Amino acid sequence: MALLSPWIFFLFVGALDWGFYAYSLITLENATRTAALYESQQTTTTSVTSSGACTMVLYEMSTLINMGSVTSCSSSPLVVSASTDTATDGANEAIVSATYTTPQMIPVPGVLSGKFTITRTVKMKM
Repeated sequence: MALLSPWIFFLFVGALDWGFYAYSLITLENATRTAALYESQQTTTTSVTSSGACTMVLYEMSTLINMGSVTSCSSSPLVVSASTDTATDGANEAIVSATYTTPQMIPVPGVLSGKFTITRTVKMKM
């Protein structure tokens, strides 16, 4: 048991970290999709703003550990931008991009670093 304890500890820490990173990734994907859906319902391309997308992303990501005190989307750990573009079929589309930096976790050498930066971009027709 004494010989296996360090390995069991590393496996537990790795599983805990990996679970948090997976939850962060899924939450960011859902938040970005929700913000893109919100922005795609705007009536004009000039109505699409980063502040509206920021509000939606902050609401969706409020369950994450380091997001409780975050009130803006212009610096780490969360950066959100929204814009419009013309799709290949000529229709307008809303584009929302969100970048999230996870808090420092326990690094597992060679497997998991202590911190990840995740970026997701969603395009949705208006």
